Amino acid sequence: MRTIINNQKKERDLLMSRTYLTRHTQYDVEELLASKQIKLITGPRRTGKSTEALLMLKNKNFAYLNFDDGKLLYAWDDDLVWESLQLVYPNFDYLLLDEVQNLTGWDLWVSKLYRLGINMVITGSNAKLLSSEMATLLTGRYIQIEMLPFSLSEFFTWNHKVLSDIQTEDMASAQSLINDYLHNGGYPETVSARGLTQSYLSTLFDSIVWKDIAKRHNVRNVEDLNNLALYLVSNFCNPFSANELAEELDLSSVATTKKFMGYLKEPYLFFYLPRYNNKLKMMKKAPQKVYVVDNGFVAAKAFSVSENLGRLLENQVFIELVRRGYNPEKSLFYYRSRNDKETDFVTREGTHVESLIQVCYDLTSPKTLKREVDSLVECAEELKCSRLLIVTMNEERVIEKNGYEIKVVPICKF
Repeated sequence: MRTIINNQKKERDLLMSRTYLTRHTQYDVEELLASKQIKLITGPRRTGKSTEALLMLKNKNFAYLNFDDGKLLYAWDDDLVWESLQLVYPNFDYLLLDEVQNLTGWDLWVSKLYRLGINMVITGSNAKLLSSEMATLLTGRYIQIEMLPFSLSEFFTWNHKVLSDIQTEDMASAQSLINDYLHNGGYPETVSARGLTQSYLSTLFDSIVWKDIAKRHNVRNVEDLNNLALYLVSNFCNPFSANELAEELDLSSVATTKKFMGYLKEPYLFFYLPRYNNKLKMMKKAPQKVYVVDNGFVAAKAFSVSENLGRLLENQVFIELVRRGYNPEKSLFYYRSRNDKETDFVTREGTHVESLIQVCYDLTSPKTLKREVDSLVECAEELKCSRLLIVTMNEERVIEKNGYEIKVVPICKF
C-alpha cells in the first residue's frame, strides 16, 4: 500500500509542476480551506476538477489519493491506507481524495475522517451518487463547488484575451473566438487542439455512456442507452416526454426510458429543464427540454442535421446560467403562455420570478423580432416580471413594448 501511495505522490508532484489556467469561481480559496467543512468539487469528467483541487492546495502540506487508480482500489484496506498516508505525508494539513466515487462505501470512510477532524477536498464525477450519499451522511458538512467546461470568458483568457475588454480593432478576432466556442465548446483538453476536438469528445461521450454509466448501473441493453443518448444530443434544446421517447426509439417501457434518462443526467452529460408552473404536479406533467453540457458534443455526436446556430446559442446560454448557480427544477425553467408563446428561460429567486431570457441568434428580420418580443412580453405579463432580456450573437440595443423595457445583449456581454 505504501508503494502505491508513494507512486501517487510522484504523480501528484508531476501534476503540480505544470502551468494551469486559473478558473473563474465565486469562491475565496483561503476562506474555503479555513473551513472544516468538506470541499466537494463535482462536475463532468475531464473538466479540470482534479486540477482545480491541486491549485487550491498549491504550497500547502497535503496528502493525495487518486481513486482512478485500480491498484489502490484492489488493495483497499481502511486502516492500512490511513497508516500509509501518515508515513508518506507526515503531519499533513489537508487530504485530497480524487474521483472518490470509485471507492465502494467511500461515504462511510469519509464520514469517519470528518469526525476525526481531517480537512478534506474531494472531487467526483457522478452527480446523483455524490448528492444523494453526501446528503444522507454528511448533511451540512460540505460545500459543493461545480466545475463545468470552460466558460466563454475562460476560453478568451486561454487565448490571452479579456472578454469584457474587447476593443473595436480586435472585433474580428474576438468574433472568430466566439464562433469557435459556439461550435466546439470549452472542454479544457480541446481548446489547444481544435483539430482533435471532435474525435476527443466523441471518445469521451462513448466512454461516459458505454463504460461509466453502463458499468455503474449494470445496464444490460447498452445499445438502447446509447441510442437514447444520441437522440438527446441530436435534439438538444427541444421539448420531449418519456412516453414520446419510448415510442420513437422503440424502448422496452416508459419506466426504462425514465431510468435511462436519469442515468444520462448523473455524470452531467445532459440537463433536463422543466416548464415553469406554480403547481408542482402540473410542472411534472409538462414536457421537459434537454440540454447538453458542452456544445462540442453536438458536432461530435449529433445525427447529421442542418446547422442550427440558434439552438447552439441557446444551449450555451443555458450552461452559462447553470455555471452561475441556477438550478433546473429549483431556480431555472422555461415557460409557455396560455396562448402557447414560449420564453426560453425563467430564473427564479426563492418564490419570486427574477428574469425572463429569450435567446435569438439574429434579430435583423422584422418577423423574427416581432415573434421574439411578443412572446417575451406576453410571458412577462402572465408571470408579472419586468426584467426582460434577449441574448443574441452580436446585437445590442433596448426595445420598448407595452410599457416593458427589453435589453438586447450580445453573447459576449451576457
